[in-house]
Amino acid sequence: MGSRSLNLLGNLDLIVLVIALPVFIFADLPLSGYLVGAGLWILARVIQTISERKAKEKLLAGDRKTAMGTIAATSLGRVWLIAFAILVAGLISRDAGFYGAILLVALFTVSLASKGLVHLLTSDQAI
Repeated sequence: MGSRSLNLLGNLDLIVLVIALPVFIFADLPLSGYLVGAGLWILARVIQTISERKAKEKLLAGDRKTAMGTIAATSLGRVWLIAFAILVAGLISRDAGFYGAILLVALFTVSLASKGLVHLLTSDQAI
């Protein structure tokens, strides 16, 4: 599989995020739910990208313990950030919190599946 296809597969969650906007509009779902979910997801992706770069730098420098700590801390931090923000959104508007949470669950599922597929397709180990 080509690198362009793998890149597309690795960013499938962002494609789903773009497709979700017309779904929210045409289904007359609260756009505040979409905005909360989309904003949180983009923030989480930025945090993930920064932490992966820092971890890669630490691994190249031979500091495996710090690299793994960086990934673990940011992964847990992103989950808590998203959970807290959805809770607050739900307290402000039940519908916004609910539909924002559903959007985030869908994005997380797509992201996890696509990253797993990219890993399997780029693995150097023969099965």
